[in-house]
Amino acid sequence: MEQKKFKMIDEKFVCDVCGKEVSPLGYTARDHCPYCLSSKHVDINPGDRLANCKGTLEPVGVENAKKGNYKIVYKCKKCGEIKRNIMAYDDNMDLVIKIMANPF
Repeated sequence: MEQKKFKMIDEKFVCDVCGKEVSPLGYTARDHCPYCLSSKHVDINPGDRLANCKGTLEPVGVENAKKGNYKIVYKCKKCGEIKRNIMAYDDNMDLVIKIMANPF
């Protein structure tokens, strides 16, 4: 039997980049800071916490995803891996627009 590749973890955290306290999202897993949009390279598959890197995932682009959603494209500052996270309703739209102006 194949395991699910998404593990639901929606918990509060303090952002390593901007230092703000981030609340749980409530409808899906919170995987990045809504203030500075940064994330942490902790997952191989969403929510599994199996990545050993622990580097900062820097937002470098935005992509159109399925069903009218958008994904933030990240590049890990430590290992260079590219990751994607679905945008949340409370993400800093001014910063999203700024990132969109510099295509990945």
